[in-house]
Amino acid sequence: MQSNAILTALTKKKQQLQQRISAIEADFKKGRSADFAEQTTESENDQVLDEIHHEAKIELQQVVEALHRLDNDQYGICSQCTETIDPKRLNVLPYTNICINCAT
Repeated sequence: MQSNAILTALTKKKQQLQQRISAIEADFKKGRSADFAEQTTESENDQVLDEIHHEAKIELQQVVEALHRLDNDQYGICSQCTETIDPKRLNVLPYTNICINCAT
């Protein structure tokens, strides 16, 4: 993947994650139903949303770090062994910072 395509993909992913996080946070701010049964369902939904929110924030941080690596000419280099990360791996997971050998 070329540098411009990587930058575009990572920037798009960053925007998507920011929108997802904002939507979840807006949902958390909404009031809850006065109906007790409905509150139980909403509470269960909140637990699921909280996990999705947490995962999205982690993924967003990884994308931001990948953008920094791209800016510093460190993109595609394994942070553990300093070998080049296979381009196929980067196509699947463009914000990864470790090669497949170090990941296993």
